[in-house]
Amino acid sequence: MDNSLLISLSHQLAAYRSMDAIANNIANASTPAYQREEPTFQEYLVQVPPAQGQVGTQTLSFVQDTGVVRDLSEGDLNTTNAPYDMAIHGKGYFVVQTAAGERYTRNGHFGLNDAGQIVTSNGDAVQGDGGPITITPDDGDIHFAQDGTISGKNGQIGRIRIVDFANPRLLTKEGSSLYAANGQSPADATGFTLQTGMLETSNVKPVLEISHMIEVMRAYQATASLTQSQEDLLRNAIDKLGSLPS
Repeated sequence: MDNSLLISLSHQLAAYRSMDAIANNIANASTPAYQREEPTFQEYLVQVPPAQGQVGTQTLSFVQDTGVVRDLSEGDLNTTNAPYDMAIHGKGYFVVQTAAGERYTRNGHFGLNDAGQIVTSNGDAVQGDGGPITITPDDGDIHFAQDGTISGKNGQIGRIRIVDFANPRLLTKEGSSLYAANGQSPADATGFTLQTGMLETSNVKPVLEISHMIEVMRAYQATASLTQSQEDLLRNAIDKLGSLPS
Protein backbone atom coordinates (compact mmCIF):
# COMPACT_ATOMS: atom_id res chain seq x y z
CA MET A 1 0.00 0.00 0.00
CA ASP A 2 1.20 3.54 -0.78
CA ASN A 3 2.79 5.35 2.19
CA SER A 4 0.38 8.28 1.92
CA LEU A 5 -2.55 5.89 2.22
CA LEU A 6 -1.01 4.26 5.29
CA ILE A 7 -0.52 7.67 6.92
CA SER A 8 -4.12 8.64 6.14
CA LEU A 9 -5.31 5.33 7.58
CA SER A 10 -3.47 5.98 10.86
CA HIS A 11 -5.17 9.40 11.11
CA GLN A 12 -8.58 7.87 10.40
CA LEU A 13 -8.07 5.19 13.05
CA ALA A 14 -7.14 7.89 15.56
CA ALA A 15 -10.32 9.80 14.72
CA TYR A 16 -12.37 6.61 15.07
CA ARG A 17 -10.79 5.97 18.49
CA SER A 18 -11.59 9.53 19.57
CA MET A 19 -15.21 9.22 18.42
CA ASP A 20 -15.57 5.97 20.37
CA ALA A 21 -14.33 7.66 23.57
CA ILE A 22 -16.58 10.69 23.05
CA ALA A 23 -19.64 8.47 22.48
CA ASN A 24 -18.86 6.53 25.66
CA ASN A 25 -18.50 9.77 27.63
CA ILE A 26 -21.83 11.10 26.40
CA ALA A 27 -23.54 7.77 27.13
CA ASN A 28 -22.32 8.00 30.74
CA ALA A 29 -23.05 11.69 31.29
CA SER A 30 -25.76 10.76 33.81
CA THR A 31 -23.81 7.93 35.52
CA PRO A 32 -22.95 8.93 39.10
CA ALA A 33 -19.25 9.69 39.62
CA TYR A 34 -18.32 8.66 36.06
CA GLN A 35 -14.95 10.11 35.05
CA ARG A 36 -14.60 11.11 31.42
CA GLU A 37 -11.93 9.44 29.31
CA GLU A 38 -9.86 10.70 26.44
CA PRO A 39 -7.51 8.71 24.18
CA THR A 40 -3.94 9.94 23.85
CA PHE A 41 -1.82 9.85 20.71
CA GLN A 42 1.75 10.58 19.74
CA GLU A 43 3.62 11.09 16.51
CA TYR A 44 5.41 8.00 15.22
CA LEU A 45 8.21 8.75 12.77
CA VAL A 46 9.52 6.25 10.22
CA GLN A 47 12.59 6.76 8.05
CA VAL A 48 12.24 5.35 4.52
CA PRO A 49 14.51 5.38 1.45
CA PRO A 50 13.83 8.12 -1.10
CA ALA A 51 11.33 7.39 -3.85
CA GLN A 52 12.00 8.17 -7.49
CA GLY A 53 12.68 11.87 -7.89
CA GLN A 54 13.43 12.38 -4.17
CA VAL A 55 16.79 13.03 -2.53
CA GLY A 56 17.86 11.78 0.89
CA THR A 57 16.04 9.70 3.50
CA GLN A 58 12.35 10.56 3.81
CA THR A 59 10.49 10.84 7.13
CA LEU A 60 6.92 9.57 7.40
CA SER A 61 4.71 10.79 10.26
CA PHE A 62 2.09 8.37 11.58
CA VAL A 63 -0.37 8.70 14.47
CA GLN A 64 0.14 6.14 17.26
CA ASP A 65 -2.50 5.34 19.89
CA THR A 66 -0.82 5.39 23.34
CA GLY A 67 -3.80 4.67 25.60
CA VAL A 68 -6.59 6.40 27.49
CA VAL A 69 -6.35 9.12 30.13
CA ARG A 70 -9.07 9.38 32.77
CA ASP A 71 -10.11 12.83 33.99
CA LEU A 72 -9.90 12.63 37.80
CA SER A 73 -11.58 15.97 38.48
CA GLU A 74 -14.50 15.79 40.89
CA GLY A 75 -18.04 16.03 39.56
CA ASP A 76 -20.70 18.26 41.06
CA LEU A 77 -22.52 17.03 44.17
CA ASN A 78 -26.24 16.51 43.59
CA THR A 79 -28.70 16.35 46.49
CA THR A 80 -30.89 13.20 46.45
CA ASN A 81 -31.95 13.04 50.13
CA ALA A 82 -31.79 9.24 49.87
CA PRO A 83 -30.60 8.03 53.31
CA TYR A 84 -27.77 5.83 52.02
CA ASP A 85 -26.59 7.89 49.07
CA MET A 86 -23.06 9.14 49.74
CA ALA A 87 -20.60 11.39 47.93
CA ILE A 88 -16.88 11.82 48.60
CA HIS A 89 -15.84 15.46 48.49
CA GLY A 90 -12.12 15.26 47.86
CA LYS A 91 -9.88 12.36 46.93
CA GLY A 92 -10.77 8.78 47.71
CA TYR A 93 -12.78 5.69 46.80
CA PHE A 94 -15.32 3.51 48.56
CA VAL A 95 -14.23 -0.12 49.04
CA VAL A 96 -16.62 -2.81 47.78
CA GLN A 97 -16.34 -6.56 48.28
CA THR A 98 -17.22 -8.39 45.06
CA ALA A 99 -17.01 -12.02 43.97
CA ALA A 100 -13.68 -11.13 42.31
CA GLY A 101 -12.26 -9.47 45.44
CA GLU A 102 -12.05 -5.89 46.64
CA ARG A 103 -12.98 -3.24 44.12
CA TYR A 104 -13.15 0.55 44.38
CA THR A 105 -15.71 3.15 43.34
CA ARG A 106 -16.77 6.75 43.79
CA ASN A 107 -20.38 5.92 42.96
CA GLY A 108 -22.07 6.14 46.36
CA HIS A 109 -25.58 5.06 45.32
CA PHE A 110 -26.02 2.57 48.17
CA GLY A 111 -28.88 0.85 49.95
CA LEU A 112 -29.57 -1.97 52.43
CA ASN A 113 -30.01 -5.64 51.56
CA ASP A 114 -32.26 -8.09 53.38
CA ALA A 115 -29.52 -8.73 55.95
CA GLY A 116 -29.21 -5.02 56.72
CA GLN A 117 -25.82 -4.64 55.05
CA ILE A 118 -24.97 -1.47 53.14
CA VAL A 119 -24.59 -2.59 49.52
CA THR A 120 -24.19 -1.20 46.02
CA SER A 121 -26.96 -1.35 43.41
CA ASN A 122 -25.42 -4.68 42.30
CA GLY A 123 -25.68 -6.11 45.82
CA ASP A 124 -21.95 -5.98 46.65
CA ALA A 125 -21.16 -5.18 50.28
CA VAL A 126 -19.69 -1.77 51.04
CA GLN A 127 -16.72 -2.20 53.38
CA GLY A 128 -16.10 -0.53 56.69
CA ASP A 129 -12.88 -0.58 58.68
CA GLY A 130 -13.77 -4.06 59.94
CA GLY A 131 -15.61 -5.47 56.95
CA PRO A 132 -19.27 -5.18 55.84
CA ILE A 133 -21.44 -2.73 57.75
CA THR A 134 -24.77 -4.00 59.09
CA ILE A 135 -27.62 -1.74 60.18
CA THR A 136 -30.30 -3.26 62.44
CA PRO A 137 -33.72 -1.93 63.46
CA ASP A 138 -32.36 -1.54 67.00
CA ASP A 139 -29.93 1.10 65.78
CA GLY A 140 -32.74 3.61 65.34
CA ASP A 141 -31.99 6.78 63.40
CA ILE A 142 -28.65 6.52 61.62
CA HIS A 143 -26.15 9.35 61.45
CA PHE A 144 -23.18 9.53 59.06
CA ALA A 145 -20.33 11.82 60.08
CA GLN A 146 -18.18 13.58 57.50
CA ASP A 147 -15.26 11.27 58.32
CA GLY A 148 -17.41 8.21 57.47
CA THR A 149 -18.30 7.24 61.05
CA ILE A 150 -21.77 5.68 61.36
CA SER A 151 -23.65 5.91 64.64
CA GLY A 152 -27.09 5.02 65.93
CA LYS A 153 -28.98 5.38 69.21
CA ASN A 154 -26.73 2.79 70.85
CA GLY A 155 -23.46 4.42 69.79
CA GLN A 156 -20.99 3.90 66.96
CA ILE A 157 -21.87 1.18 64.43
CA GLY A 158 -18.85 1.37 62.17
CA ARG A 159 -16.95 3.58 59.77
CA ILE A 160 -17.11 3.65 55.99
CA ARG A 161 -13.72 2.68 54.62
CA ILE A 162 -12.42 5.23 52.12
CA VAL A 163 -9.04 4.70 50.46
CA ASP A 164 -6.81 6.40 47.95
CA PHE A 165 -3.96 5.36 45.66
CA ALA A 166 -0.57 6.76 44.73
CA ASN A 167 -1.67 6.95 41.08
CA PRO A 168 -5.46 6.60 40.62
CA ARG A 169 -5.05 6.72 36.82
CA LEU A 170 -3.50 3.25 36.99
CA LEU A 171 -6.72 1.75 38.34
CA THR A 172 -8.33 -0.64 35.87
CA LYS A 173 -11.95 0.04 34.96
CA GLU A 174 -14.15 -3.05 35.21
CA GLY A 175 -17.65 -1.70 34.56
CA SER A 176 -20.53 -0.91 36.95
CA SER A 177 -18.45 2.07 38.20
CA LEU A 178 -15.91 -0.31 39.74
CA TYR A 179 -12.12 -0.22 39.49
CA ALA A 180 -9.45 -2.83 40.28
CA ALA A 181 -6.25 -1.84 42.09
CA ASN A 182 -4.01 -3.13 39.27
CA GLY A 183 -1.18 -3.99 41.66
CA GLN A 184 -1.39 -0.83 43.76
CA SER A 185 -1.87 -0.95 47.51
CA PRO A 186 -4.72 1.19 48.86
CA ALA A 187 -4.04 3.57 51.72
CA ASP A 188 -6.52 5.33 53.99
CA ALA A 189 -7.69 8.52 52.29
CA THR A 190 -7.18 11.87 53.99
CA GLY A 191 -8.55 15.36 53.50
CA PHE A 192 -12.00 14.23 52.31
CA THR A 193 -15.50 14.84 53.64
CA LEU A 194 -18.34 12.37 53.25
CA GLN A 195 -21.63 13.96 52.20
CA THR A 196 -24.77 11.89 52.80
CA GLY A 197 -28.02 12.25 50.91
CA MET A 198 -25.94 13.33 47.91
CA LEU A 199 -24.35 11.77 44.84
CA GLU A 200 -21.35 12.90 42.83
CA THR A 201 -22.40 13.53 39.25
CA SER A 202 -20.38 12.65 36.17
CA ASN A 203 -17.65 15.15 35.27
CA VAL A 204 -18.65 14.90 31.60
CA LYS A 205 -19.76 18.19 30.03
CA PRO A 206 -22.05 17.14 27.13
CA VAL A 207 -21.76 20.46 25.27
CA LEU A 208 -17.97 20.25 25.29
CA GLU A 209 -18.08 16.60 24.20
CA ILE A 210 -20.35 17.45 21.26
CA SER A 211 -18.03 20.32 20.25
CA HIS A 212 -15.10 17.91 20.38
CA MET A 213 -17.08 15.41 18.31
CA ILE A 214 -17.63 18.00 15.58
CA GLU A 215 -13.89 18.76 15.50
CA VAL A 216 -13.03 15.06 15.20
CA MET A 217 -15.60 14.56 12.44
CA ARG A 218 -14.14 17.45 10.44
CA ALA A 219 -10.62 16.06 10.86
CA TYR A 220 -11.81 12.63 9.74
CA GLN A 221 -13.56 14.05 6.69
CA ALA A 222 -10.45 16.01 5.70
CA THR A 223 -8.32 12.88 5.96
CA ALA A 224 -10.90 10.82 4.06
CA SER A 225 -10.93 13.42 1.27
CA LEU A 226 -7.12 13.27 1.07
CA THR A 227 -7.27 9.48 0.84
CA GLN A 228 -9.89 9.65 -1.90
CA SER A 229 -7.77 12.14 -3.88
CA GLN A 230 -4.76 9.87 -3.62
CA GLU A 231 -6.81 6.88 -4.77
CA ASP A 232 -8.13 8.89 -7.74
CA LEU A 233 -4.57 9.79 -8.74
CA LEU A 234 -3.53 6.14 -8.60
CA ARG A 235 -6.59 5.06 -10.58
CA ASN A 236 -5.94 7.67 -13.28
CA ALA A 237 -2.30 6.64 -13.51
CA ILE A 238 -3.26 2.98 -13.92
CA ASP A 239 -5.85 3.87 -16.58
CA LYS A 240 -3.31 5.88 -18.56
CA LEU A 241 -0.71 3.15 -18.31
CA GLY A 242 -3.27 0.59 -19.39
CA SER A 243 -4.19 2.66 -22.47
CA LEU A 244 -0.62 2.80 -23.77
CA PRO A 245 0.10 0.54 -26.73
CA SER A 246 1.97 -2.61 -25.82
